[in-house]
Amino acid sequence: MKAIWNDIVIAESDDTVVVEGNHYFPKSSISPLFLQSSDTTSVCPWKGTAHYYTLEVGGKINPDAVWYYAEPKEAAREIRDRVAFWKGVKVTQ
Repeated sequence: MKAIWNDIVIAESDDTVVVEGNHYFPKSSISPLFLQSSDTTSVCPWKGTAHYYTLEVGGKINPDAVWYYAEPKEAAREIRDRVAFWKGVKVTQ
């Protein structure tokens, strides 16, 4: 699977976990150079608290386009150390 934004592959892995239709990539599959910390969080009743990163790729910014669960609840333990994408990031094979 690949995650593409701004015509650049930002993550690629054969080891994604699909939860609720979203591919969670190993965090190691995305360069930290693309990620900026964000203070945004949200809560999922069964996964826990999601944290976000803003993407910066090719001089363009995509706020809070990457999310992850630093401490997922037990039911979602398989997404620990993984990131998922939205806000125009294309995930494809």
